[in-house]
Amino acid sequence: MILFPNAKINIGLYITEKRPDGFHNLESCFFPIDWQDILEIIPSKTKSTFSSSGIEIPGNPDSNICLKAYELLKYKYEIPEVKIHLHKQIPIGAGLGGGSSDGAYTLKGLNELFNLNLSNEELKNFARQLGSDCAFFIDNKPVFANKKGDEFEDIEYSLKGYYLYLIYPDIHVSTGEAYSNIKLNPSPIDLKKAIAQNPENWKDRINNDFEKSIFPNHPKLEILKDNFYKMGAIYASMSGSGSTIYGIFKEEPKLDNQLKNSKIIKL
Repeated sequence: MILFPNAKINIGLYITEKRPDGFHNLESCFFPIDWQDILEIIPSKTKSTFSSSGIEIPGNPDSNICLKAYELLKYKYEIPEVKIHLHKQIPIGAGLGGGSSDGAYTLKGLNELFNLNLSNEELKNFARQLGSDCAFFIDNKPVFANKKGDEFEDIEYSLKGYYLYLIYPDIHVSTGEAYSNIKLNPSPIDLKKAIAQNPENWKDRINNDFEKSIFPNHPKLEILKDNFYKMGAIYASMSGSGSTIYGIFKEEPKLDNQLKNSKIIKL
């Protein structure tokens, strides 16, 4: 079985409070985008294994999120051993949710491959055990996200016909750094209402709280965002806790040279 786990961007991100469990509550809009990994799952007669190609994945392969997803289902259902291979194309640690998507798609693939007949709600409950935003990739449609980023409300907004230009500048931002200077406050806007407006009205209304703590340490990111506006973007932002910067354009951006780890997507 071959699957294509996709990335997402955050449109607006507000960190509102710290939870008793150590996580943070947030408000954001998640939007799926066509930047994909390639995931293969096949039954195996030997012990389940994970391998990868493409972008190097740090850490022990035995602790990869795809194997964790398999173990979650195997704990409850008697499913066969598998071989999982991931060709990694979504940048790692980029604020695009690539790892979360890989885990969620593993759950969806195993559900289909072994006829488990799990509903999307059941799959989301498994996905929440893998990571806060993993459950988003089960339905994989635009949503308003709250709580830890794992509770969703359907929301009507479309970027059809626009162009999305993303640049990952290969700057690693740790979770600790991202949260280091965050000031916890209720969201200053009603994000659900703001997102429903024309995207040309987002620039001065919708923000990402992490930019305040990350841009001073990494000025290149703020320069990238400013450059998107100079190029004619109607809206630009950092995605998640970074460090991918994206711009939304009405027309396809004209580039002399497209940077490594960048992508232009027609929405």
